[in-house]
Amino acid sequence: MAIRDIIIYGHPTLRMKSSKVEEFNEELKRLVHDMVETMYAEPGVGLAANQVDVPLQVAVVDITVGEDPDSLIVLVNPEITQTEGTQDGEEGCLSIPGIQTSLERPSRVTVRAQNLQGKPFTITGEGLLARAFCHEIDHLNGVLFIDHLTGLQKKVIQRKLQRMAKSA
Repeated sequence: MAIRDIIIYGHPTLRMKSSKVEEFNEELKRLVHDMVETMYAEPGVGLAANQVDVPLQVAVVDITVGEDPDSLIVLVNPEITQTEGTQDGEEGCLSIPGIQTSLERPSRVTVRAQNLQGKPFTITGEGLLARAFCHEIDHLNGVLFIDHLTGLQKKVIQRKLQRMAKSA
């Protein structure tokens, strides 16, 4: 296992729609293990493969940040199948360091995905887990949390984002 570099806002891979995983092999397992180690090292509650410059439909989520090893969720080829309600909450991103803002997301989300062996499963998350699912699945589709901002929120962080993109 290895900690991988997280790419930063402005890098083109963050805006790519990730490719579907077709092969469930040792290389995929190695990627996921590296992603988990990288996520915990930051620390973060989620990480998408394209954040480590691998444009594949893979994400890892652990809202306990490693406190509860049974809380780790690996999502391969995930898609949101149902949302309910709304919640406002602070959101940030390991690929956009130093920027956090309040953002509305669904309060309950159901996701269909595959595990590391390719077996399909469905999982439902509420609160922070729902937010993390939305955030990471957005990444896999080339969407960043800042894309959901409007009006004054967006203007306030625009200069920071421009500086960040220039240094990427």
